[in-house]
Amino acid sequence: MNKFAISVAVLSTLAAATMGFARDTAAPDGAKVYFVNLEDGATVSSPVTVQFGMNGMGVAPAGVEWDNTGHHHLLINAEAYGPDTLDAFDEGIPADDNHKHFGGGQTEVTLDLPAGQHTLQLVVGDHFHIPHADPIYSQQITITVN
Repeated sequence: MNKFAISVAVLSTLAAATMGFARDTAAPDGAKVYFVNLEDGATVSSPVTVQFGMNGMGVAPAGVEWDNTGHHHLLINAEAYGPDTLDAFDEGIPADDNHKHFGGGQTEVTLDLPAGQHTLQLVVGDHFHIPHADPIYSQQITITVN
């Protein structure tokens, strides 16, 4: 096989492998994600323990592809994810100070947040950290740290 044919074969394989990355993992109807111990308008002290809840599907670590599962991502002081921003994470939820990944299957975290108001939102990602075809996300809540 010549170098050109090998290059075409490699590029075709890479293209095929990446075509499935844009929100194509199915999620069960009615699945929900929510905050267990916090609600909108809560006043808390730092450090803040945030507990994640999920109904209608299971939690699986990142990289593990099981039907009807996903893992948590916590958006902190980030733009709200919702109907107007569904394509924002088509290539994966970023991992930074505003987008925390819990790819080990964790269902809570303790955060050191400075005093003031903070927004929090949960988004469920599939094995590639991409929201499901019918995305599962909580409402964004605002908490005040005193």
